[in-house]
Amino acid sequence: MLYQMYETQRALLSPFAEFASASSKLYSHPLSPFAHTPMADRVSAGLDLMHRLSKEYEKPQFNITSVAVDGVDVAVQQQTAMEKPFCRLLRFKRFSDNPKVLEAMKKHPTVLVVAPLSGHHATLLRDTVRALLRDHKVFITDWTDARMVPLDAGPFHLDDYIAYVQEFIRHIGPEVNVISVCQPTVPVLAAISLMASNGEATPRTMTMMGGPIDARRSPTAVNNLAMNKSHNWFEHNVIYRVPVNYPGAGRRVYPGFLQHSGFVAMNPDRHLSSHYDYFLDLVRGDGDSAESHREFYDEYNAVLDMPAEYYLDTIKTVFQDFALVNGTWRVNGQLVRPQDIKTTWLLTIEGELDDISGAGQTRAAHGLCTGIPQSRQFHYDVVGAGHYGIFSGRRWREKVYPEVRNFIAAHQDATPRAAPAKKARARAR
Repeated sequence: MLYQMYETQRALLSPFAEFASASSKLYSHPLSPFAHTPMADRVSAGLDLMHRLSKEYEKPQFNITSVAVDGVDVAVQQQTAMEKPFCRLLRFKRFSDNPKVLEAMKKHPTVLVVAPLSGHHATLLRDTVRALLRDHKVFITDWTDARMVPLDAGPFHLDDYIAYVQEFIRHIGPEVNVISVCQPTVPVLAAISLMASNGEATPRTMTMMGGPIDARRSPTAVNNLAMNKSHNWFEHNVIYRVPVNYPGAGRRVYPGFLQHSGFVAMNPDRHLSSHYDYFLDLVRGDGDSAESHREFYDEYNAVLDMPAEYYLDTIKTVFQDFALVNGTWRVNGQLVRPQDIKTTWLLTIEGELDDISGAGQTRAAHGLCTGIPQSRQFHYDVVGAGHYGIFSGRRWREKVYPEVRNFIAAHQDATPRAAPAKKARARAR
């Protein structure tokens, strides 16, 4: 019923949002007589803010059309390498007519970025992809909004997520380097562990960034909610059926609007201050700051529905049973054994100020992957970075990406180079 009520509210607000947008332009367009009335700038700014607070936010686009490779701009084309009911495997194909650049790109390592299925779209990793494209062939998982998946596609469990990741790895080939950001660190580690246990070729490297490998360490507010509420509480309080106006009508989901409410509730003062600053920027005519605000919230406010089965499985397996670290996790009856991974190099990354995945949660992967030699295990702490800072923004581009690039490159070389991250940290875990 709550989902239907939300949809009704959204439908009622939609014309008012468009009216606010049109009215804002009426008070800001230089040819409009209303733009020259007293307080016109404040009226326009207020109406624009009202529009943004009440509008519907659709899935953004990656909009990566070019990237600099060795100082030369090359074209980038987004392609669908594989399509499944709940996910598309996207490839960002680079093109150039420069022979030297083309030859260099052919030798670049291949990277699979496993994006989170945890509320936001894969476009949240746009900055991650853009940086990686300078030195890598890049694939990314683009998870589908569950409300757009018809019921006849069946349910989607955590085990299915793992099966998808394995299928994508096999499709790309054993030369792939896997990067998992946030939530996927757990199922990605499980996927690679099962492949190793079954004697399959595993990725050359796996980079795990800000994920809840062991959610018991330095628990955050997100962890505490998952650990302190029962499985039945989640099933009866956050799971709803998709309304009839979507292709996935009747599917049980954790709605995106509820997830968004939770995101905002974690830092309400910060969001209130941000919106007020946006209003002041519009009044002052600070177009650059206003545009930065729009870009951030166009991404932040665009959320997707998660399949109920997947969400509930994740809550129980990762945050309540701690099945991975306890050695009790079975996927389709097979025990997950990270210690069976032998040849894949491991890099874990944590942000000093991460308030979603606490300190030590991602680093815990080293204690599980005992089959990987110490010389192939590395850890990097990003000083001053929060959760988003380890994969987006200035710290990602200037601090984290060089570490990731060098780590991957070192394993591609016949003669390994010096360790990109401080080996002492990994050994002292």
